[in-house]
Amino acid sequence: MKEFLQQAIRQALIEGLGIEAEQLPAFNVEPPREASHGDLASNVAMVLARRLHRSPRDIAAELAGILEKLEDIDKVEVAGPGFVNFFITPAAWHRRLVEILHQGDSYGRRAPAGQGDVLLEFVSANPTGPLHFGHGRGAVVGDVLAALLEFAGWRVTREYYVNDAGAQVDALVESIMFRLREERGLEAEFPADGYRGDYVRQMARQLPEELTAFLPGPADDDTREKIRAFALQRMMELIRSDLDAFGVSIDHFAPESRVVEDGRVSQVIEKLDHHGHLERRDGALWFLADRFGDSKPRVLVKSNGQHTYFATDIAYHLDKVERGYQYLIDVWGADHHGYVPRMKAALQALQVDPRRLEVVLVQMVSLLRDGQPVVMSKRQGQITTLRQVVDEVGRDAARFFFLLRGPDSQMEFDLELAKRRSLDNPVYYVQYGHARLCSILARAGERGLPVPRPEQAEAEALQPLELPEEIEMMKRMTAFPELVVRAAESRAPHLLVFYLQELVATFHRYYTSYGRTSPILGGDPPLLRARLLLVLALRQVLRNALSLLGVAAPERMETPPEEQQ
Repeated sequence: MKEFLQQAIRQALIEGLGIEAEQLPAFNVEPPREASHGDLASNVAMVLARRLHRSPRDIAAELAGILEKLEDIDKVEVAGPGFVNFFITPAAWHRRLVEILHQGDSYGRRAPAGQGDVLLEFVSANPTGPLHFGHGRGAVVGDVLAALLEFAGWRVTREYYVNDAGAQVDALVESIMFRLREERGLEAEFPADGYRGDYVRQMARQLPEELTAFLPGPADDDTREKIRAFALQRMMELIRSDLDAFGVSIDHFAPESRVVEDGRVSQVIEKLDHHGHLERRDGALWFLADRFGDSKPRVLVKSNGQHTYFATDIAYHLDKVERGYQYLIDVWGADHHGYVPRMKAALQALQVDPRRLEVVLVQMVSLLRDGQPVVMSKRQGQITTLRQVVDEVGRDAARFFFLLRGPDSQMEFDLELAKRRSLDNPVYYVQYGHARLCSILARAGERGLPVPRPEQAEAEALQPLELPEEIEMMKRMTAFPELVVRAAESRAPHLLVFYLQELVATFHRYYTSYGRTSPILGGDPPLLRARLLLVLALRQVLRNALSLLGVAAPERMETPPEEQQ
């Protein structure tokens, strides 16, 4: 409906006010703050006032006279300093409800329109331990954002960057060898940067016998390399399993070691040096990032000749570009915010438009149990893993809860609330709405009432739907396609959760008001048919939205305590 009105306003500006098509201004069409002000409102008259040297209210009145003749418009009012308020006919909402019923699972989906290929990199946790609880937020933000982008017509590849070539993996190897010596009763000193989790002890016990033959002496380089390979394989198997349990799919795991071994880091340094963007100082090689908007120069090669992580990351991002991806989206923890300008600086220095890289920063999340913080200590190996949370509260609750706030907001995750089977649990509240819709349709079948086929729905059959709550539900349902595009383009998957909560709340209020005192399955045949079509459409929109979230749409659920009598 917003797109319909935007196009109608543009047409009125061209044909009625004589504005050239290439000179059309940007304007908004949004729901007004108060329902009494109409279904949608536009600021177009105020945007045009200065250009046309006319009063905004005069322009709004002229537009209103043109637009109120449209078929879907009941009336148009001029309000305040010059807002154009639109009141939509019930028949217009009925026709759009038919579109939902006819399109089914495809409702809200846009066909690929050549926007370009997107490489979405997310999670990318170091392969030195299982995914911890905090990784879950970035994982689900990336996963749902990918689903939204695809639904909105983009081609998306999901990638996980495996940091397998740095010192952190060396520390894991040292930790495994310490536990191996400990298990064999040999003296050993725990490495300064070692990992204390029980998974390290388990890997030490699982080492093949030929990889323990070096004991009691020190391990040679070949043995260390084989233990390293063994540890990386086991860690990635564990991480893949954790992601699968969380419902997160990755198309491609990109190892850091490949970037290094292929010589890409050296190539990047040569390119930067060729363009005069490097400086040798104190035995190290510095990238003059401050020339490109960063706060200061950055080291690429240390005085000992080793590459920094930043050098490898530059090579990896250039590799993304060279693989043909027009847009790069990274999901990083908020503690990496300072890394964004330096990475954009590097791309610009390499003659890549830095706007091709977007970074979604995900804030920290605190784990609670009944409102009390869950104590964790990474140094002592006392961490709550993502798998533990998923096993305790379930995949659906875990995914939904991580999206209850925008990525840029800190949030709290209460384990007990996530498990609660009551309407104060947000995911239960939404899923119960879907189950309630299924229950209505099931009861209709049990009573022998004719349940219409969605694909055969006609707008005329929906004419009995005239209650304010019914109109409100139809308005919210028809906003779903626009919501998908907005959530995808603003990189804000949490908007989908907000939308679901508002839509289901509208339905629960409707059911409470009319489902009992004037049952939905009551009334004359035309009213019954219309309301069943409304139920079918609402169920379809909920299914489509929950599917994008990777959350199940159950058909049966136990009645929450608030609903029991």
